[in-house]
Amino acid sequence: MAQEHPQQPDGGNCLEWTPATAATRGVIPVRDSKDPHGPALVFSSAAWSDFVAFIRATDI
Repeated sequence: MAQEHPQQPDGGNCLEWTPATAATRGVIPVRDSKDPHGPALVFSSAAWSDFVAFIRATDI
């Protein structure tokens, strides 16, 4: 399954997610890109959209 791999030159905190799962199942599994065999958190599409909107609107 194709995954989105963020590029961060300083090796900082990154997440990866699987767009195909979002499209076919309506959920977004997210995991730490530094631990590809570790656990994933699964968000509903609505919850993920709210999270992304919050991050974009907040200076974190």
